[in-house]
Amino acid sequence: MREPRRIFKGKQLSPRFGGSGLGIACAVIAALFLGFGLPSNLFGSAPADRPITAEAAQIRVFDGETLGLGDRIIRLSGIAAPARGEACGEDASRGDCGAAAAAALAHLVHGQNITCRIEGHDGFRRGLGRCIVGGRDVNAAMVESGYALASVSVLRPLEVAARDGRRGLWADASQMPADWRRR
Repeated sequence: MREPRRIFKGKQLSPRFGGSGLGIACAVIAALFLGFGLPSNLFGSAPADRPITAEAAQIRVFDGETLGLGDRIIRLSGIAAPARGEACGEDASRGDCGAAAAAALAHLVHGQNITCRIEGHDGFRRGLGRCIVGGRDVNAAMVESGYALASVSVLRPLEVAARDGRRGLWADASQMPADWRRR
């Protein structure tokens, strides 16, 4: 007796790799493509802890916590300084605390080369970094001199010492910008 011929199904061939062998081969090829064929920073992730150096002539001070190093903008990590135009105290005629903080940062970096290690990015995609000038930690120096608040626990003792010593903007606590004082 003859077997009935199947109209809708073709002749079955014996698979060369088998079902699992083909899947494994595709997975290996895909892994090689993803591992070697795509750039390492495909999604824009910057390498952590990358140093950036700039000569003194390339340094610009934007405010008490932001520097321009050549074509890069770096925000000092772990600190918060008053913004330019932020008046000291309730009376605007008493001065611009933000300008005082920017002047302190400018004085600190003036005429010296700088090296910053990028630790991440802020909400504006500026690099967040820790900077060194002449062997001195710029972030810590701004807090220690009383022109910035510590936003990380490592720098808190420096902030307390600046307040107690009435240094920088702490010299006259009644003149502190209200928004900055609440931080």
